[in-house]
Amino acid sequence: MARAPLVGLPSDSKPIGLHRYQAVGEKYVRAVVQGAGAIPLLIPSLAPPLPLREVLDGLDGLLLTGAYSNIEPHHYSGGPSYEGNLHDPARDENALALVPLAVEMGVPVLAVCRGFQEVNVALGGSLYQKVHEQPGKHDHREDLAAPLDVQYGPGHEVLLTGSLAAMAGADRAVVNSLHGQGVDRIAAGLRVEAVAHDGLVEGLRLAREDRFLLAVQWHPEWKLADNPFYSRIFRAFGDACRARAARRS
Repeated sequence: MARAPLVGLPSDSKPIGLHRYQAVGEKYVRAVVQGAGAIPLLIPSLAPPLPLREVLDGLDGLLLTGAYSNIEPHHYSGGPSYEGNLHDPARDENALALVPLAVEMGVPVLAVCRGFQEVNVALGGSLYQKVHEQPGKHDHREDLAAPLDVQYGPGHEVLLTGSLAAMAGADRAVVNSLHGQGVDRIAAGLRVEAVAHDGLVEGLRLAREDRFLLAVQWHPEWKLADNPFYSRIFRAFGDACRARAARRS
């Protein structure tokens, strides 16, 4: 019997009380199990980092999750960070190094929200620090005072192409929207597969056909069993991870 693939999730280095913790949101862990059919493993974001090539060599997939923090703008020549912008330098150092390594080594990657932005920055792209302050762009942030089901509920429509359109079974879908930052300049080697009506890029895929790297700005891990489109995203990721696991064994 084929073994279940192993998926690594880079953690947040997060202060809780008087100590720092390595934390990964449970909704991402459950999505790996229930949506991708894989075994989730935490990758600690330490400074200095673990030997990341050795870490990836033992994995069949990589899930870059959303987080409480934003990428420090010096990583994409984005100018000074604004007051109150939360950062996680250890996660930046680890995640931004993991992306090109995963591409080089053929490790399937699924990236969500902050992870979507990490993929773009790691491969040479840039971000808007405040999407809602860009001319012509809408406010993509959630209402933090609303219940979670409202925050993660339908936010806006995205226009789809390529693999995302195939997963949705349509050229558009309604997705949730919980982000203040977004993609500005797209990294070379990535192709656009989802765009919001204000022109903001919300889905990217690696242009290489021999690698699985899919990144979305929304949160498909949220109640994915109730959303066929979200479920297919994780299933496609799981299938790519199983293919790598079969090759490795």
